Amino acid sequence: QVQLVESGGGLVQPGGSLRLSCAASGRSFSTFSMSWYRQAPGKQRELVATISSRGITDYADSVKGRFTVSRDSTANTVHLQMNSLKPEDTAVYYCRGRWAVLDYWGKGTLVTVSS
Repeated sequence: QVQLVESGGGLVQPGGSLRLSCAASGRSFSTFSMSWYRQAPGKQRELVATISSRGITDYADSVKGRFTVSRDSTANTVHLQMNSLKPEDTAVYYCRGRWAVLDYWGKGTLVTVSS
């Protein structure tokens, strides 16, 4: 069974950091484009960051310079390093893997930025 499982969420103060991980299982994701999305309460899900199979990255303007996406294809894992967190970063963060017609989502991990 193919799965994406996110971890690393939690409560952090403004200005703090968190590192999210997405562990893939059931098949290799080395050819997949991997993305992080987030959904805040009452808002639509939005794309945060993407990393291609070749390691090319792209970010939403709201997180550029603060978030860094990386992947370890050997470990079948993707990470999202989040620094200088703001209250508006509060959301459920989801991992997504896409390749051709294949499209997988994780169930999400909650990040709360609050003092």
